[in-house]
Amino acid sequence: MSDFNKDFLFGVATASYQVEGAYNEDGRSMSIWDTFCRQDGKVYKGHNGDVACDHYHLYKDDVKMMKDLGIEAYRFSIAWPRIFPEKGHYNPKGIDFYKRLTDELLKNDIKPFVTIYHWDLPQWADDLGGWLNREVVDWFGEYVSKLFNELGGYIRNWITLNEPWCSSFLSYFIGEHAPGHKDLGEAVLVSHNLLLAHGKAVEIFRDINSSDSKIGITLNLNEVFPATDSPEDKAAARIADGFQNRWFLDPIFKGEYPKDMLELFGKYAKTDFITDGDLKRISQKLDFLGVNYYTRAVVKKGNDGILNAEQIDVDNEKTEMGWEVYPESLYNILMRLKNEYTFDLPLYITENGAAYKDVVSDDGHVHDEKRVEFLKKHFKQAKRFIDDGGNLRGYFVWSLMDNFEWAHGYSKRFGIVYVDYETEKRILKDSALWYKNLISTRTI
Repeated sequence: MSDFNKDFLFGVATASYQVEGAYNEDGRSMSIWDTFCRQDGKVYKGHNGDVACDHYHLYKDDVKMMKDLGIEAYRFSIAWPRIFPEKGHYNPKGIDFYKRLTDELLKNDIKPFVTIYHWDLPQWADDLGGWLNREVVDWFGEYVSKLFNELGGYIRNWITLNEPWCSSFLSYFIGEHAPGHKDLGEAVLVSHNLLLAHGKAVEIFRDINSSDSKIGITLNLNEVFPATDSPEDKAAARIADGFQNRWFLDPIFKGEYPKDMLELFGKYAKTDFITDGDLKRISQKLDFLGVNYYTRAVVKKGNDGILNAEQIDVDNEKTEMGWEVYPESLYNILMRLKNEYTFDLPLYITENGAAYKDVVSDDGHVHDEKRVEFLKKHFKQAKRFIDDGGNLRGYFVWSLMDNFEWAHGYSKRFGIVYVDYETEKRILKDSALWYKNLISTRTI
């Protein structure tokens, strides 16, 4: 058996656009995801986050549900278009929702962990160039200043960005996420501006917040394996690792971009946007790092003319997303971070979970045995890391409840709580009951 100590935080996570709904209430303006969902063919069956899980109105019930499960921490994000629905125009009603939510959490002894940016850029900002416009760093600074001043007395743990790889390369190069561009040069520039915004937020945080508050960033990281031992496949794996992992880890923790990736990107895009002082701003000391982990990557030499690294399908167990179940990579990633980047810096698993085809059985329950096994195996790897000297402070299961899964709409269910989208009824899955037991016993 494996025991977690009394200070280890067991949490769940959501994100504003995926759960809140109320897309046009209390002064909120459109985000790039509202716009993206309304474009033909971008999102599964034209689904959108207009109503989602209606967390905006049902948050008290959802907090009570968390309390009943024994959840100790709730990671949620703030919708920038609620706070600044227009450029330079602050909306107090937008912040009031997050004050009410935070009050409810604290009343129920649940620690709030707030993600400042989880991809819902205001449409007004995108109309002015969005993350391609370096001025976005100042707009972000105005936004975070208001959050810290209004909420800093309530909230002690802040995350600047969620998965900047997704809001740069997946959104501006691969085109799967809003705003749906397909230009490598844009993606590289966006990644830099995102990291600058992160650095700006840390600077402002240090000036405003109390010493017992903490700030970090969340990265989605993959362990990358070459398909064979051939030099070509090993080189492809190195590039894939640079693309997914090192491009963000190196500037944050080493104050430099990886030279091999700068050289590669430089063949297809300008990199002269990196100015004096940028990397110093990006690499400021953090209080923790959040890690989102779902699967590993196995790659071979490809022929796309840019990365030349192609991910291959592995004949192993997969989730409904088609992602291989590979818990060992969670341990390996955490150990790599400890040994190469973060050393003694506190780590949190800020997302880990799986989508499966969940159905409500005749007995009224949702028997998601595969998710229970998935979580059990990954929690064991987390405990293994702790036992080997790792400074892992907490684990946030993705997700509290089924929700809008970006380009997949409502077709994929990640929650430990089932949501009937027609009635908004919540049903605890077996995985929620398993998690409740884990939290109460602190034992796998």
